[in-house]
Amino acid sequence: MRIRSRRRRRHNPLRRRSDVMEAWVVTVVAVLLCVLAPLAGISAGLYTYDRARAHATEQRAERHAVRAVVRGRPDARPTVRGDRGQGYRAEVRWTEAGRGPRTAVAPVPVGTRAGDTVTVWFDGRGRAVPAPADDVAVWQHTVAVGLATVGGTAAIVLLARAVERRVALRRRLDEWERAWARTGPRWTRRRA
Repeated sequence: MRIRSRRRRRHNPLRRRSDVMEAWVVTVVAVLLCVLAPLAGISAGLYTYDRARAHATEQRAERHAVRAVVRGRPDARPTVRGDRGQGYRAEVRWTEAGRGPRTAVAPVPVGTRAGDTVTVWFDGRGRAVPAPADDVAVWQHTVAVGLATVGGTAAIVLLARAVERRVALRRRLDEWERAWARTGPRWTRRRA
């Protein structure tokens, strides 16, 4: 018993070449959105993770934490660069081994009062700096870059699809005009 294939290649006058091309374009766009965009996001995320981890390791190597006592009242206004809850600056005092007591103006957590003990971070030059990035911050940065890359790639693919669709529509309308120019006179001639 033979099984006949119902899929035969027949010439269908209603199936235009532009319709076939549009079907292929939709297939390619779907593959790009489902495969290329996630791969781009994963690769950008992995690259960002390596870079951010190396940067955090460098920060941990060059910065050191000091337990200090807040001497003065924190500023009334928060600093512009309030990061991780450290939105105010105050004068702090601590004792460093071999150097004696030291004071500096450093960022302190919100709600700190005079006499509270806080952890303050300093770089190699003695400037008050934010705490080095921890693993959570590295992962947050990685995920944000990965998702932004997925979104950007999807936006580019969809924008290209919109441009292609507009060009295809213009060509299709031109084809219809040419076809009507050939067929129209036969349909519209007056009968006597």
